[in-house]
Amino acid sequence: MQQSQEKILRSLKPSKIVLPLLIGGGVAIYMFLTQIDLNTVGQYVQKANLTWILVAILVLLIRDGGYVWRIRYLTNGELSWKSSIYTILLWEFASAVTPSAVGGTAVAVFIINREGIRFGKSLAYVMLTALLDNSFFILAAPIGLLLSQGEAFPTYEEGTGLFGIGLRATFWASYVLISAYTLFFAWGLFFKPHGFRWLLVRLTSRGWLKRFQKSAQEIGNDVVIASDQIKGKNAVYWLNAIISTIFVWSARYLMVNCLLAAFTRLTLENHLLIFARHVVMWVIMLISPTPGSSGTAELSFDFFFGQYIGSFGVALALFWRLYTYYPYLFVGVMILPRWLRRVLAKEREQVA
Repeated sequence: MQQSQEKILRSLKPSKIVLPLLIGGGVAIYMFLTQIDLNTVGQYVQKANLTWILVAILVLLIRDGGYVWRIRYLTNGELSWKSSIYTILLWEFASAVTPSAVGGTAVAVFIINREGIRFGKSLAYVMLTALLDNSFFILAAPIGLLLSQGEAFPTYEEGTGLFGIGLRATFWASYVLISAYTLFFAWGLFFKPHGFRWLLVRLTSRGWLKRFQKSAQEIGNDVVIASDQIKGKNAVYWLNAIISTIFVWSARYLMVNCLLAAFTRLTLENHLLIFARHVVMWVIMLISPTPGSSGTAELSFDFFFGQYIGSFGVALALFWRLYTYYPYLFVGVMILPRWLRRVLAKEREQVA
């Protein structure tokens, strides 16, 4: 976790937006040329409900506001409101330019640390945030599958058969991996940090795994440090942390409900099923090898939600990404230089 400043700053370089733009743009062009009917798009746009589109944008802002509030709360107010906003926007940027399975965790630790919070605390807050998020996926996915009565996965008639089978297999593989990873780290962080470190070192002590022993030792040390920092939190702290996590992720998923409602009439049952499908789709996206799930997200969106708006689903998938993903690429590029100047000025003041 304690990566060098130079390595982390390289991961935040503005040029990092090129790859996700190329992948996302390539998929968008392919979908546009092969699947989008401009006449159909025009018809849906003409009958669009502007109120629902505005609500979708409002939900996006509420979600980001929830993220800002949560990180400020989890840090017990040690992060100012301005620092919390910088942290969330740069964290979103880092997540957008790295594969979903990697995320921006190391970058988030670096950002919070440079905002004046000790490394151990920064690490603890970021690890805690990651565990809360993953716990939401672990619990929400089976609830979604149960409430959807088996319809969380589109039927093969609604999409390509092989693609549908692949999505099911990918979902379960992703769900098992996330569950195992989360439970293992939760055990180490909350119960047996020293046992966690010993086990990691032991597992990487033989054969070809020995090349990973140094990294395993560092991860184990990080968990021990983080565990010491989160001890003693009361029930109110954990309750607010859990509620805020449910709030921000529910807001993220409801954006799709709002977008679909802008172009077609939906019943309450439809809304519940769309929410459940979005949870399932997100679990699949979590192990996407592309930066910010570029390409994977657009293709999955049409497969999961195309039944509600037909061929317009392809165009809506592109619009969904245009307002929920690509803005963070450009916002990150714009605010990164300002943030660097800000933290360097802070450090010079402290030295003086």
